[in-house]
Amino acid sequence: MVTEEQIAELQHKIGYTFKNTLLLKQALTHSSFANEQKINKRGDYERLEFLGDAVLELVSSTYLYNKYPDKREGEMTKMRASMVCEPALAYCASNIHLEEYIILGKGEEQTGGRYRESIISDVMEAIIGAIYLDSGLEAAKKHIEKFILDNPEEKQIFYDSKSVLQEIVQRDGNVEIRYEICGEKGPEHDKIFESAVYIGDKKLGEGSGRTKKAAEQKAAYQAILELKKQ
Repeated sequence: MVTEEQIAELQHKIGYTFKNTLLLKQALTHSSFANEQKINKRGDYERLEFLGDAVLELVSSTYLYNKYPDKREGEMTKMRASMVCEPALAYCASNIHLEEYIILGKGEEQTGGRYRESIISDVMEAIIGAIYLDSGLEAAKKHIEKFILDNPEEKQIFYDSKSVLQEIVQRDGNVEIRYEICGEKGPEHDKIFESAVYIGDKKLGEGSGRTKKAAEQKAAYQAILELKKQ
């Protein structure tokens, strides 16, 4: 359960103060907690997530349409998908450590739900929905632009770094890219995987994540940054 101090802290982090803080508390509440409450049952974030998803699609589509007047529909669709997908939203949420504020039931907590990308991304969308209900579209737009749509080119590289790395390496000929899972930490239900990426025989990047795919994406991102220095 989050405290009032934590609610105030989160509002400070996102730069938005709710007129109705119950909306924010609902946006942070997972169904596992809501279902455990026998008295004073609180709603969970699912309805707010539904609303936030629609607002996010509208705002991100408008943003890309205005920012890239020469891009075709297919290109903008691909960009939008990479910027608002589950791993992308979870990555954006890491800047404010959103996982610390999520309200979970005991079972979900014990199985590592606090760090699950699907839950974190859902809460990101629920907060958008909560801001929209609290103050309207313009306030939600400011929040989305601040936390999700800033620096789209760099974020697109991160979100699909394995594909970007493949394209960069292929320009220099037929060089092999190889990923290795080089370590695991934590209990079975809450593992952290560590990955390394090799270009030929040279290790160019390392990364860690709660799935093997996430670890590989981060390793690829580090390799891209390394190649840009050369």
